[in-house]
Amino acid sequence: MKAKKLVVLTLLAILVLATFACGDGGEEETPTPTPSPAQGNIAFASDRDGDDEIYVMDADGSNQTNLTNNPARDMFPSWSPDGSRMAFCSNRDGDWEIYVMDAGGSNQTNLTNNPAADSYPSWSPDGSKIAFVSYRDDNEEIYVMDADGSNQTNLTNNPTADSHPAWSPDGSKIAFASGRDGNTEIYVMDADGSNLTRVTNNPAWDSRPSWSADGSMITFDSGRDGNAEIYVMDADGFNQTRLTNNPAWDWLPSWSQDGGKIAFTSDRDGNSEIYVMDADGSNLTWLTNNPADDEWPSWSP
Repeated sequence: MKAKKLVVLTLLAILVLATFACGDGGEEETPTPTPSPAQGNIAFASDRDGDDEIYVMDADGSNQTNLTNNPARDMFPSWSPDGSRMAFCSNRDGDWEIYVMDAGGSNQTNLTNNPAADSYPSWSPDGSKIAFVSYRDDNEEIYVMDADGSNQTNLTNNPTADSHPAWSPDGSKIAFASGRDGNTEIYVMDADGSNLTRVTNNPAWDSRPSWSADGSMITFDSGRDGNAEIYVMDADGFNQTRLTNNPAWDWLPSWSQDGGKIAFTSDRDGNSEIYVMDADGSNLTWLTNNPADDEWPSWSP
């Protein structure tokens, strides 16, 4: 009996030693991955020169440069997919129009030239088209045009406001915000305006969608927590998750082209500033830190 007990104890000792030798004893922890640095450039609108202008900065907040330098208001920047040009909105001709310029600010050209307000441009992934919002039908509608301003076409044609278009990375779909169901929700449609699908359904407003680089997710801002917060969801509307949680307003998200970061606007420091965070909401970083209002970030390719 003693011999049998000794054999059992010996076997247990061997098993314990083997467990530690294989690294399963819990003494070694898996290293925490270091977040990758932000890449590319971020365009944004700022009124630091007395009126709204389009600026650009490195993704870490350095080298902030005024691109438009016009006494009128210039807002809502959107990069072309190759990073060589930028669409934006300006009221320099007496009403809001869509303009395009080279990435350095040269060759600023009016594309829309309509008496009604045109705003919120979003470039298609192949660079051939620009979606935008127009008030030319007495309410906000989503339009699309060729990148040279030709062939302007109404996609939504609804009596309520449709706004803030965002093109999916594969070019097949456009996400946008609409009040057609009694409050503002996120919708997705095919790029020709067909196959409309509502992807949020909340009593509060949901707006300003931005696609992840692989097209699998959409970030947006929402008023469902009593103030504006940044959320993320699967592209079909499932798994809606809040990323920010602050008493101030967090809104206007823009996903980085590598999918790892989200830039957004927040007034948590007393005025609107540009912030960036990892795509899961961690590692929040303040980028602009200016007494003026900085908003509407747009991440370059």
